[in-house]
Amino acid sequence: MADDIHDGTLAAQAANFKGYLARRQNRPRGIVRHFLAAYHTPGAHPAQRLGDAVQAAQGYALLGEKAAARRLLTEAAALEDQANRHSPPGTAYWLTPDFQHVNIGLALLALGEYPDAAEHLAAGLASLPSDQQDAEWTREYRDALAEAEDRA
Repeated sequence: MADDIHDGTLAAQAANFKGYLARRQNRPRGIVRHFLAAYHTPGAHPAQRLGDAVQAAQGYALLGEKAAARRLLTEAAALEDQANRHSPPGTAYWLTPDFQHVNIGLALLALGEYPDAAEHLAAGLASLPSDQQDAEWTREYRDALAEAEDRA
């Protein structure tokens, strides 16, 4: 339907949600496939593309394809200035510069870069509004932070 109304941000977000489900189901190939689809969706906002590249990088790292993961992290970093110049789209309002840290942390954790992963995860979690600090959806990130800290 997003394609029918010519809304690239909404189309990218639909693919992103499929990637999120794949991540929750621990399906790395699905993670890569859906987040790359979102990343390459025409009309996607730079903040979406940044987040999608980082999350696809996590999938590649989980598959042991570290070079592909690092390439996507580099591409994501190149999008930071552009993403930060504009408010995120309404379909992905949470994709603030601070929030991006949690997904960068997941990718770094999958790459085995534990101290950097812990730093990003802690920063992203600390930036959440107080009513979201202990929300159920944050458990994935809090668990990842605990793992990164244990392994650092």
